[in-house]
Amino acid sequence: MLLLPMVYFLVFKYIPMTYIQIAFKNYSIVKSPWEMPWAAHNGFEYFIQAFQNRDFIDALRNTILLNVLDLIIGFPAPIILAIILNEISHRALKRITQTVAYMPHFLSWIIIAGMALQLLAPSNGLINIVLQRLGMQPIPFLNEPVYWVATYVILGIWQSVGWNTIIYLAAITSINPELYESAAIDGASRLQRIWHVTLPGIRSTIIVLLILSLGRILGSDFDRPYALRNPLVKEVSDVLSIFIYNYGIRGLRFSLTTAVGLFQSVVSVSFLLFADYLAKKFGERGII
Repeated sequence: MLLLPMVYFLVFKYIPMTYIQIAFKNYSIVKSPWEMPWAAHNGFEYFIQAFQNRDFIDALRNTILLNVLDLIIGFPAPIILAIILNEISHRALKRITQTVAYMPHFLSWIIIAGMALQLLAPSNGLINIVLQRLGMQPIPFLNEPVYWVATYVILGIWQSVGWNTIIYLAAITSINPELYESAAIDGASRLQRIWHVTLPGIRSTIIVLLILSLGRILGSDFDRPYALRNPLVKEVSDVLSIFIYNYGIRGLRFSLTTAVGLFQSVVSVSFLLFADYLAKKFGERGII
């Protein structure tokens, strides 16, 4: 049973790793990675070029900014939603709420971007039309950097919060119900039961998912920022994945973008290991 997945990982994950060498060599389409000549500065020529490239520095800054905001604002959201759903006693209402919350996960970012444009466009977006009819000024949700960043983060939370809630709901169901009964007998209110029973019961799950989230702090999706971006917010919307697309796919600078991708991976693994170390330092199991 393991043969097929092992072959998959070997062919599509491990064999392509030989092309990591491109980051240290002058790329040639007619040569294998082993035959390509080494780049200048002991092979670090393209790393130096990346850090001297203003577009790369801007993309790195934007990637960190957007991912940190996603982490700070978006990470607690599924925890809060899971606790709220767990406290709903009406089964039908609970199922309907869960279904509505899960649905955005199955929408592509192209569809979400189209919906956002119809709702948030400055002149003909539904929300701004309503604001104007109420005598208020339209809000440039998609046209000014600060508003665009807020819209980007909120749409990301809306799209993923329901799906991520599943993990926390599963963790909550594993908590012994007798703990809630004992707390209620001792006079604990609902909020006190959540604070002293529910949250400690899912703490290990929260720590593991937080470690994984920190490991993605320098990673960046392509479809989400690319679908929502426009020339007016280029200064905050161009992230590393878009930089790699522009310079690698469109500009054919494969060595440069491979160096950028390798830099992303190394930093992400470093964050992951450091977060795992801190978790174990404070008595948690970690993931490694």
